[in-house]
Amino acid sequence: MSLALASVKSHNRSRFQAHRSGRENDGRSVRTGKISHLEDKIYRTIELTKTLRQEKESLENELSLMRRDMGSVLNEKERLETQVEKLLAERDTIRMKVEAMLDAVAALDPEMVEELR
Repeated sequence: MSLALASVKSHNRSRFQAHRSGRENDGRSVRTGKISHLEDKIYRTIELTKTLRQEKESLENELSLMRRDMGSVLNEKERLETQVEKLLAERDTIRMKVEAMLDAVAALDPEMVEELR
């Protein structure tokens, strides 16, 4: 329940209780009071409608921004995944080169290789 709706319900309840406690026996006053009460309800309904429309518009704008941001995040995710794949491939290439260099050193000096490992 939105804040606007809660305040209207609370206001209606207090107005109804005040109206009930102040009833007069004069039929004309009662009718005028009822019309006034209905008029108040109509104005409150109009205000509630305005508030709800503003809240809806605000939420739609927020949703639009989130969707745009989500698109940016997905693009960034794809870019980072590609970068990670490249870095992993580069790491494997470097590992193979280092192993080849160690093998070459091992062929020259087997004792030094044992110390490096």
